[in-house]
Formats: sequence, C-alpha cells, structure tokens
Amino acid sequence: MALPKANRLRSRQDFQAVFREGLRRHSANFTLRALKPSSANSSSLDTAPKTQTSTLIGVSISTKVSKKAVVRNRLKRQITAAIGQLLPKLAPGWKLVVIVKPKAAETKCVSQQFLQELEQLLAQTEVFNGHS
Repeated sequence: MALPKANRLRSRQDFQAVFREGLRRHSANFTLRALKPSSANSSSLDTAPKTQTSTLIGVSISTKVSKKAVVRNRLKRQITAAIGQLLPKLAPGWKLVVIVKPKAAETKCVSQQFLQELEQLLAQTEVFNGHS
C-alpha cells in the first residue's frame, strides 16, 4: 500500500527544511526527523495551506543500507505500508522523514516490527493527534 499523494514529501526544499530544523529521534532500525507545523509554516513559503491539512512523509534509504535496489525497494514498501496504517492517527501539518539504518536490511525484520518501532518514534516526538 503506497502513501496517498497528498501525504508524500517530495520537494528537495521540504527535505532540506526537515533535516535542517527538525527534531531527531533514533531507534534500532530507523532515525525519524520531524518538523513541527508551526516552524514548517514560517520556514517554507510555497504552499502553507497544504502543510496545515496533511502530514507529509518521506522515506530515505541510502545505498549504505544495501547495494541492491531490490532490497532497498522492499524495505521502502514495508515502511510505507506501516506508515499507512499509522496515518489516521497522525496530527496534521507535520513533515516527517524516516531514515533507514543499515541494520534494517541485516536483521530481516518483518513489517510488524517496523510498525512497532515507527509507532514508538512517533509517540516520542508527539506526532499523534492527542499530543499536538
């Protein structure tokens, strides 16, 4: 299950803003970078109403994780499926980037473990609806 187009982080400027100003949380297989809605509106001037209505999510997997594109694409599909399950719980306006660590390809972990780790990271950054 792919992410809806309205929830995809696409532009280079958005990725750079998240990396430059976002909060950082780590787990065994992922690093989560999260940019709050208030700072997102002040830093980017392109489409403010869009950022307020939906949470934008991007997944970053470098070739350090695996040299094989098949492995990287499989991991990305598993991560986006896990995020898709958590999407209704997320508060609107956030910009999130999930960075995959090389350990994720080595451990052969399943989607359920990815879902639990992502849920813990999102809870730590208070991205869920009850914490915004």
